[in-house]
Amino acid sequence: MEVNKILSADVLDILFDGRNKDYGAYDLRKTYNSRITKALMGTVIICLSVYLISILATRFKKEKKNEIIVQDVSLADLKKQEKKPEPLPPPPPPKQEPPKVEITKFTPPKIVKDEEVKEPPPEQVKMEETKIGTINQEGAKDEGLVASPVESKGTGVVEAPRQEEDYDKVFTSVQIEAEFPGGPSAWKRYLERNLNQNVPSENGAPPGKYTVILNFQVDKNGNISDIQADSGPYGTKEEAIKVIKKGPSWKPAVQNGHNVAYRAKQAITFVVAEE
Repeated sequence: MEVNKILSADVLDILFDGRNKDYGAYDLRKTYNSRITKALMGTVIICLSVYLISILATRFKKEKKNEIIVQDVSLADLKKQEKKPEPLPPPPPPKQEPPKVEITKFTPPKIVKDEEVKEPPPEQVKMEETKIGTINQEGAKDEGLVASPVESKGTGVVEAPRQEEDYDKVFTSVQIEAEFPGGPSAWKRYLERNLNQNVPSENGAPPGKYTVILNFQVDKNGNISDIQADSGPYGTKEEAIKVIKKGPSWKPAVQNGHNVAYRAKQAITFVVAEE
């Protein structure tokens, strides 16, 4: 290489001066920076593409795949109503005895001295007008017929004794049911906003509907306790119990003007749609 070109020449040109530049080593070193830059840019583009695709797929899944349906918002209790005690039957009418008939005691004749007579025999006329027996009894004349007793006519209705209501028990049927603050519509909004609709799909649930049936107690002060779930696969039961437990106090149920403990029932359906 000429001396006047050394200062302006590339390092590779100086190293490969007088050597075979077509062999490949020269070209590899010459294009090294360009290839590194292209590789880095390609890697960045691929990573960004994967990241954006995952975000869009997740958002699409959340918007299209899952859904929550809140049922029985009115908290209708499906349990059997408490059986009311039947009124007591009226007592039988008092038994009336037939009217007494006049009876004259008959003393068999016996011959004794006058001073030994203890009870004189009845007069013959009296014996003809009365019935003969072993005792003396006052009553109506015996005419050969005895009238049947006459029943006293009453109303036929006997009022059963009133039983006082036990306001310390847990009611399943009341005059005014327990209520979420704001009413049934507010209760439905609370559940839809706080329940995680992706719980069943995150736990491997196939497409379908998964219903959780819960019952819980609302005490006299409106506090929720004793939450129970009859069903709820793929984590839906635990999710529903958690959301109901962390909710605010309710308006207590009312029976005959008294705040009472009430057992409410609620059904929640998680829907996993096909992609």
